[in-house]
Amino acid sequence: MKIGNIKLKNKLVLAPMAGVTDLPFRRLAVDQGCGLVVSEMVSAKGLLMGGDKTRFLLASTPEERPLSVQLFGDEPELMGEAALIVEQSGAAMVDINMGCPAKKVVAGGAGAALLKDLPRIGRIIDAVKKKVSIPLTIKIRTGWDTSSIVACDVLNIAEDNGVDAIAVHGRTKTQAFGGEADWSIIAEIKSRATIPVIGNGDVSSAEDVLKMMDTTGCDGVMIGRGAMGNPWIFAQAQGLISKGSYELPSVEEKNELVLKHFEMIIELYGEYKGVRLFRKHLAWYVKGMDGASKFRSIINYSINPDEVRELVSGFFSETPSSYTGSFDHTEAELHKGTDLPV
Repeated sequence: MKIGNIKLKNKLVLAPMAGVTDLPFRRLAVDQGCGLVVSEMVSAKGLLMGGDKTRFLLASTPEERPLSVQLFGDEPELMGEAALIVEQSGAAMVDINMGCPAKKVVAGGAGAALLKDLPRIGRIIDAVKKKVSIPLTIKIRTGWDTSSIVACDVLNIAEDNGVDAIAVHGRTKTQAFGGEADWSIIAEIKSRATIPVIGNGDVSSAEDVLKMMDTTGCDGVMIGRGAMGNPWIFAQAQGLISKGSYELPSVEEKNELVLKHFEMIIELYGEYKGVRLFRKHLAWYVKGMDGASKFRSIINYSINPDEVRELVSGFFSETPSSYTGSFDHTEAELHKGTDLPV
């Protein structure tokens, strides 16, 4: 798949997910064969204000490239200026979020709220295109609700203003992440588009990747929640695409990757914050596995890296359900710092 002047190694894209697709997670996705990774959603206004926490989201390494940075906002001029900062940071692409259903984002006129103001979409795209030379993509939902499906209208605006690719999540804003994604709208967009179309929504397995391609004819597939706790999904999908089969990771391979993820988290955030941030990832990694419930109840009592390493090594064994480790910490120790913003 080619987006603008950038040729990707395959058709697989990691979706931007707040609190999930940070640098360590993106690096894992690339290691597993993802063709393009997208950052967490970055506030255009926050970026221009020079906030350290916002600029931290732009942290990148050569190992994860090409990287696309996703911006959100509703003011064309600010979006253009923020996109220029993104380009100067070394990102290969800039993406505009036009689909986030979060109340805080929508209340500010950004994300999915833009689907109710199509002229503003055109002005934002135009402002960004005038500022950057790197490819510009947009990520949308099908519409605000089922009575206002505007995806095809947004496609027309995007193409008229020089957007290089469009990612379509097959849900409306009001659906949030419930119900089923409507892939037929993605197929309709693909039938009309002259730019690459990336399908998104309800892609939870390697088989879903092929089904999305076959059903919609899309040029690429964006994987979001299906990659949480399962970065192997990219290698598995590539296996199906290239040779019609794939192998599941062994217990040893899972152990190695989980620990690698943890060490990258610690390196980026430090021990104190890193341990607490990694708890959610561990819960995703063990979901559905024998002994997962017991493991989750124990992991929330870990507060230092050695405890986490011991828990992981103990769980990813031949008999994870037999693990009975425990740690004696106060409630204040356990939860202190867990609400720190990334």
